[in-house]
Amino acid sequence: MTEPRWNLGCRDPFGRDRAVTVLVEADQVVLVPPPGASAVLSAQQTRSLAALLAEAGDRVGGG
Repeated sequence: MTEPRWNLGCRDPFGRDRAVTVLVEADQVVLVPPPGASAVLSAQQTRSLAALLAEAGDRVGGG
């Protein structure tokens, strides 16, 4: 079975398109930042990230 994975589009500090990845690995949620380890998120993107993290947490039994 494939582990759940979500990608959230964002930008880096230089305005380039990037993505933050949220995935579930066994009983843990893994947050993978874009290259350079910086992500610039809009208010809507932060709400989307919160929703993705909540869904991932539910899948590992955190909810």
